[in-house]
Amino acid sequence: MLADNLRGIFYIALKDLRAYYFKPPNISWGILFPFAFVLAFAIRNPGDTGDLVPGLLGLTLLFGTTSMEAIVIVFERRIGSLERLMLAPVSLAALLGGKMLGGMFFGLTVTGVVLVVALAFFGAAGVNWLLLILALLLSAAAFSALGAFVSVSVREVFEAQTLANFIRFPMMFLGGVFVPVDSMPPVLQVIARFLPLTYTVEALRAALSGGSLGAAVIDLAALTGFSLVLFALAVRVLARRSS
Repeated sequence: MLADNLRGIFYIALKDLRAYYFKPPNISWGILFPFAFVLAFAIRNPGDTGDLVPGLLGLTLLFGTTSMEAIVIVFERRIGSLERLMLAPVSLAALLGGKMLGGMFFGLTVTGVVLVVALAFFGAAGVNWLLLILALLLSAAAFSALGAFVSVSVREVFEAQTLANFIRFPMMFLGGVFVPVDSMPPVLQVIARFLPLTYTVEALRAALSGGSLGAAVIDLAALTGFSLVLFALAVRVLARRSS
């Protein structure tokens, strides 16, 4: 059964990547959209643009990972292909795991492109590569689980897009991308601590500045928690809707 589930996760992710993710609109949405926001902020507030790199990477990962993740399941439910997938000898958790893996791979791919460009401009000296890799992987998992939860929670594609943007846009402005969380009003600081992007930006900032793994252990633990909780909620909602 474990072998069937692992095989199912791999082929479901591969199918989604081929059918949905690597398309020009998704690539442009995942890369150009965060770039446009960060560039607008940099022009409005010129200074050390290197400080914006962690936020840029976090935004690229957020939008790249959830670009299709938030609508794939609801779309496949509408056309009936999700029901065919559920007839395969894999568990619901494995099915959602495959969906998440596809979103994670695409998000990490587009973020890798942005990372290469950023390091080419600002240099790679002092980067803690282990922390950087862990931060990117755990953030991709958390964002992908968020996208899966959104996708199983609604019935129409436009509802999924609306709900995803309702979550992503406040997260973008409250997650420390443009303004440090510590400089926000106390109420907003509390809200920011319930957003996975906050921990992504903090972990990436620590990694790019050469911080130790211990300096970001809380951020990594929080991202792990978001991933597990959101994935468990997505499995539960999908099971209830499928019964």
